[in-house]
Amino acid sequence: MTAMQFLAMATVFSQQPAVKLPAAPKLDYTFFKDRVQPILLKKRQGHARCVTCHEHGSPPLQPLSLGASTWTEEQSRKNFDIWKQFVIPGNPAKSQLLRHPLAFEAGGDHFHAGGKHWQSQDDPEYQTLTEWVRGTASPTSTNSIRVLQSNAAGDDIHLIDPNTNQVVGKIEGIEVPHGLVISPDGRRVYVTNESMVTLDVVDSKTLKVFKQIKLSGRPNNVAVKNDGSQVYVGIREGSGAVDVIDTTSLTNVKRIPVKGPIHNVYVTPDGKFAVAGSIQESTISVIDCATNTLSWTLTLSSGIRPMVFIPNSDSSTKYIITQLSDFHGFAVVDFAARKEILRITLPDPKGQEKETQGIQGSPSHGLAITPDGKILWATSKWYGYVAAYSLPDYKLLEVVPVGSHPEWLTIPPDGKNLYVAIAGHDAVVVVDNKTLKVVKTIPVGSVPKRNTSGMLLTQ
Repeated sequence: MTAMQFLAMATVFSQQPAVKLPAAPKLDYTFFKDRVQPILLKKRQGHARCVTCHEHGSPPLQPLSLGASTWTEEQSRKNFDIWKQFVIPGNPAKSQLLRHPLAFEAGGDHFHAGGKHWQSQDDPEYQTLTEWVRGTASPTSTNSIRVLQSNAAGDDIHLIDPNTNQVVGKIEGIEVPHGLVISPDGRRVYVTNESMVTLDVVDSKTLKVFKQIKLSGRPNNVAVKNDGSQVYVGIREGSGAVDVIDTTSLTNVKRIPVKGPIHNVYVTPDGKFAVAGSIQESTISVIDCATNTLSWTLTLSSGIRPMVFIPNSDSSTKYIITQLSDFHGFAVVDFAARKEILRITLPDPKGQEKETQGIQGSPSHGLAITPDGKILWATSKWYGYVAAYSLPDYKLLEVVPVGSHPEWLTIPPDGKNLYVAIAGHDAVVVVDNKTLKVVKTIPVGSVPKRNTSGMLLTQ
C-alpha cells in the first residue's frame, strides 16, 4: 500500500461517525431506600446483620438511633451516597456490593469478612441488588388526599377518601388516640397516644406504628412545624408543657414549660409560632419556633378550646379565633395587639331543647376556615349543628343540623367539603361548602372527635 493509499484510507475512517457507547444507568435513591436498605438490616440464620458490622466498618452505614428499626431520611441519603460508590452502574458482575457476599462458586469473591450470604445468583435478595445496579427505579409514589378521623373511645383511626367519601383504610392499635397530624411530606402521621403516654409515628404507606416516643406527661393535641422538622405535643398532665419532638432522630428533645396544662396546640400559618391553649388557666401561650421558648401569653375569661388562624397577606398571623369553656360561640384575638377584640354567640334555635349531657364545659368545640378564607365554620354541641359565618364580617350564613355532639372539623385542601366528627352517632358528616348542605354520612369508629386532612403518601 502506497503512502497515498494509506492516507486516503485514514481519511475515510476519520470521517466515519464515532460509535456512541450507552450511558451508564442512573442509580435510583428511592429503590435503594425502600428495597436495598431492608436487605442490609435483615437477620439471616447463622449470620450477623450487615448493619452490625458496617456501622463500624467499610463501607460505613449510619448508626441506627436508639430503638429505631430503620434509618431516617437524612441517614438514608448518606447511606446511598456512600454505598453507590461500591457498585458499577449497569454491571452487577463487577460490583463489590454483589460480589463480596456471594459464594465463590456462584461467581463471588474469594473472601468476605462478613461471610457469604447468597449461595446463588438466583437468590431473591441478590436479584434485588442486581435490579438496583442495573438502574431499576421504584414506581412513582402516589400522593392522595385523605381525611383522618380518630375515635376517642376506640383504638383506631379511619381514613376517608374525599373523592368518594368512602373509608379506604384504618390505622389500628392506638388505644385512645387523641390528636393527629400529617407530616408535610405526607410520609408520616403523628398521633398522641393517651393510653401509653407516647407520640406514635405511623408510616403512611403501611399504616403501621413504627416508633413510639415517650412524652413528659399525658398528651392531648399535636401540631407539626411547616418544614416538618419538629412536632409540638400539648401535655395536659401536671403543671402543663409543650414537648418538642425532633423528627430526624424521632426523640423528645425539649419540654417547654407554659402556663397551665395544655389542651390544644397549633403552628401558625407562617410557621413562626406554636400556639397552645390551657383550659384550667384560660391562657393562650405563644412559643417562638426558632428558639422553642415561650414568647408571650394572653389570659381570657375562660378555658381555651379549639383555635384557628386568620393570616395577613404576608402569611403572618392577624387573628386567633378561639372557642372558650362554657361559651356558646367564639372569640377573636388580635395577634399583634395581644388582646381580645370580638365575641360571637351562636344562635339558639327556637323551640329546640339544649343538649347538656356529656358537654364537658364545651358547648362549642370545633372550628374550620375554608382555604379561600371566606367561610368560618363553628360547631354547636348544645344543638347538634354547624354554623357558617362569612369572613371578614362574621355574618351568619347558615345553620346546618348534623347530629348529636359535633366535635372537630376539617376541610381538605380542595375546599369542596367540610368534614364533621359526630361523636354521638359514631359518624362523619360531610357538608358541601358551596350549597351549605349535608351530602353524606360516613360510619366510623367509637366516639369520633379529632380529625385532620391533607396529602398522604399512599404508595
